[in-house]
Amino acid sequence: MKGKQILAAVAVVVVIGVVLLVSNAKNLSGNSGGKIQVVAAENFWGSLVSQIGGKDVNVTSIVSDPNADPHEYESNAADARDMATANYVILNGVGYDDWANKLLSASPSSSRKVLTVANLVGKKEGDNPHLWYNPAYVNVAVVQMEKDLAAIKPGDAGYFESQLHTLQGSLAQYQNRITSIKKQYGGTQVAATEDIFAYLANAAGLNLVSPPEFTEAVAEGNDPPASSVATFQQQLQSGQVKVLVYNEQTVTPLTTSIKQLAAQQDIPIVGVTETIQPPDTSFQVWMNAELLDLENALNAQALGQ
Repeated sequence: MKGKQILAAVAVVVVIGVVLLVSNAKNLSGNSGGKIQVVAAENFWGSLVSQIGGKDVNVTSIVSDPNADPHEYESNAADARDMATANYVILNGVGYDDWANKLLSASPSSSRKVLTVANLVGKKEGDNPHLWYNPAYVNVAVVQMEKDLAAIKPGDAGYFESQLHTLQGSLAQYQNRITSIKKQYGGTQVAATEDIFAYLANAAGLNLVSPPEFTEAVAEGNDPPASSVATFQQQLQSGQVKVLVYNEQTVTPLTTSIKQLAAQQDIPIVGVTETIQPPDTSFQVWMNAELLDLENALNAQALGQ
């Protein structure tokens, strides 16, 4: 019990320290000559806003570890400091980064602008949280980011608009690949170990047949129903599934066994990740690389290789 009391006391001290930092945050106004301090809960949103903000922003992306499951992220004192001193915060929402909402509540600031992408695109608790895998949502989000940055620093609105146009042109490259996959392979039956792939499968016109009860349970860290496991295994063994998409950051003994079964059936496996990999690349380069792997796998199956 003493240990818990000590931890609670430390937590109180950290929160008090964070609140005190808010006064310093107000001095970091984006309307001054300084850079806008931006905090993105995840590095995929951080990459996009950094490309729009360019020379006018300092962006801190909190969740970026390639070896960790973002669903299980636990915040720390450094995260609290970053949130407290930010002019602009970008969250995913839909329960994906609830830890960030708690940090914001601990350091309220009327001058800090917050964008929650889920609210922007009309998603609510219980919906699929992997919003950045939906190209339409990405397009909506970057437009809002540009508007928010311009509101924070109106004097550079023209610069942000130019940066947005450049980014949109770059995003079109990976989004055009999605369109190409849809034209060539629309209707192809594919499977995934987690619901991270659902938005992208829909955009590419692929028929995602893996049981939703399985993929949603894995995403939430729960055990899928036995019936969904049996269905998934039968789908792989029957030959109806042409490609398996495997989430490399949400790995369990069960998803590993599904991956092994797919390999035994000579089904191509395409790895995808929750966060940008490698972390120092851009959002669109990361997405395009995953789509290229998917396209190659679909092509190999179509050629009977």
